[in-house]
Amino acid sequence: MTYSAPTQSEPGFWQAEILDMLFPRSASNPDSSSDAELLRQLSFIPGLKELLMTRQVHALEHATVWVLTKMVGRMHSPVALNGESLGGLSTERGFYLYGDLATVDVSRAAQIALRRITSGEWDLAVHPRCGTNLSVGMVLTAGFALGATAILPRDPLGQLLGVGLATMAAAHLTPELGSLAQRYITTAIPFNLAIANVAPQRGEGGRSTHFIEVRWVD
Repeated sequence: MTYSAPTQSEPGFWQAEILDMLFPRSASNPDSSSDAELLRQLSFIPGLKELLMTRQVHALEHATVWVLTKMVGRMHSPVALNGESLGGLSTERGFYLYGDLATVDVSRAAQIALRRITSGEWDLAVHPRCGTNLSVGMVLTAGFALGATAILPRDPLGQLLGVGLATMAAAHLTPELGSLAQRYITTAIPFNLAIANVAPQRGEGGRSTHFIEVRWVD
């Protein structure tokens, strides 16, 4: 995914209240022991630890990007950080950060991000440029388009109008629903992560990359 540094958005009050009731382990009121306890109780489920780690890594990736975008002017990186210069990919072992950055800056930002997000700045787990928002937008657009084309007249003008309305509705709803999907589904506060290593790599086409390796701690 590609990042810029837009203003963070909050879910609507009623949406957050309903989701908090349905998902008590939500990022709006996280429990520092919930993932570790879940893993202890359900350790027999294949891939559970990897899933839990990936969600926590995803949140740490977002938090690191937020910190980096606030460090502009105080970095050792050879080029200025701009809206199209960062990308990330989370795995269960850590996350890749794509961008022309100095290793010392990446290491510092990751450590600051982990400290801040586990100390109460939980909104750092959500980023508007996350690929989750793109997926939500695609699903909404497809769903609205199918509904509109089924309801509106079958003539070309009616169908075109339906697709246009579906696209506009999806574009309007995607930012907030994508934020909610990140907050409650694709990320979790990284209470159980420690940064093990930050290593520079050379990606495809010579693209500058860092891999921030993490380890699980109870």
